[in-house]
Amino acid sequence: MNKEKNIYFPNLDDVKAAAETIKKVSAVTPLSSSLRYSKQYEANILLKREDLQQVRSYKIRGAFNKISSLTNEEASNGVVCASAGNHAQGVALSCKLLKIKGTIFMPAPTPNQKVEQVKMFGEDYIDIKLVGDTFDDAYHAAMLECDELRKTFIHPFNDPKVIEGQATIALEILEQTTDPIDYVFIAVGGGGLAAGLSTVFKELSPKTKIIGVEPEGAPSMTVSIKNNKNTELDHIEKFIDGAAVKRVGDLTFDICKINLHAMITVPEGKVCQTILELYNKDAIVVEPAGALSISALDFYAEDIKGKNVVCVVSGSNNDITRTSEIKERALLYANLKHYFIVKFPQRAGALKEFVVDILGPNDDITYFQYAKKTNRENGSAVVGVQLKSATDLNPLIDRMKHHNFYGDYLNDKPDLFQFLV
Repeated sequence: MNKEKNIYFPNLDDVKAAAETIKKVSAVTPLSSSLRYSKQYEANILLKREDLQQVRSYKIRGAFNKISSLTNEEASNGVVCASAGNHAQGVALSCKLLKIKGTIFMPAPTPNQKVEQVKMFGEDYIDIKLVGDTFDDAYHAAMLECDELRKTFIHPFNDPKVIEGQATIALEILEQTTDPIDYVFIAVGGGGLAAGLSTVFKELSPKTKIIGVEPEGAPSMTVSIKNNKNTELDHIEKFIDGAAVKRVGDLTFDICKINLHAMITVPEGKVCQTILELYNKDAIVVEPAGALSISALDFYAEDIKGKNVVCVVSGSNNDITRTSEIKERALLYANLKHYFIVKFPQRAGALKEFVVDILGPNDDITYFQYAKKTNRENGSAVVGVQLKSATDLNPLIDRMKHHNFYGDYLNDKPDLFQFLV
């Protein structure tokens, strides 16, 4: 353990030891050149494909390294974690391979698909307990069990052994290319990956700029670094669940505030665009957190021209039931999906007039919810319209106003939007 002003930093020898430890379970994932992104950004864009791990995320590295480090007494007492995502799968598989009993606490609303996935990896070595409505409820129940039964809590990010396990990704990247790396983009949730990877690069490739990427709706590391203290957010947008935390780790914050070149936040809608592009154009399936690093490239387009750039694709545990929401968010971000309150005159032919005279030739109605008549002259409906081009919006609004159909525009009224749509 290195020290800088009493701050823990992963020791390079410990990271190399972790790499040996996890060989039996963690794949050396490809560092693949992306022809499409390289052409788009006039740079050499490489993708570190952690989505191709057996549990489809890098989380197996830290979980296995931590659980492997337990003493015989700790191992016999068993382990506990709280997670509804990739960490739970990493812990489950580690328990089965190391023959250690584990209890995994998950919020009660966790989709059954995720519960079954964890059961598959852990088999008879894990018990799953569905507790409470939120992650915080599951976390508190997990900590209570640790205290009562002297079990070891396997933290998803705020633990030296977990950080050292995640840091092994950096060793692989540096072994997989002989060219100097100018930038590495990594998703930041609790900060375990960022803390581990950035420490290795600082020692072995100090000129590389490490860029941490957070969801716009959950900027916990960004805010903490700005405040120069670990800061818990009051509210977060949970859509990018693999990287949405209210508070990053104390250990990871101390490391990241020193090591990271910059933090950037990316709108959730932009991430959804990236997910769809990767699937439709590259046949790559990623979860929202897995698309964060690539989504940041647009915001660094000028800086990375002619550079060697690595994006860590952190995971691919995407729930297919979220596809419609992903498409919706992508269209909203691109200004191609718009919702209105439309006032329909209470006369025959009003709807036909709206379709023929108001909508453009390439506009589609994708949502229509008619309300009760509000008066004798007009009845309101919430109407969703998908455009071919973002430039078609203002002409559409002008036509609605000219024909007295316009009631209100909902996209920029989030509270009303959530209530009505």
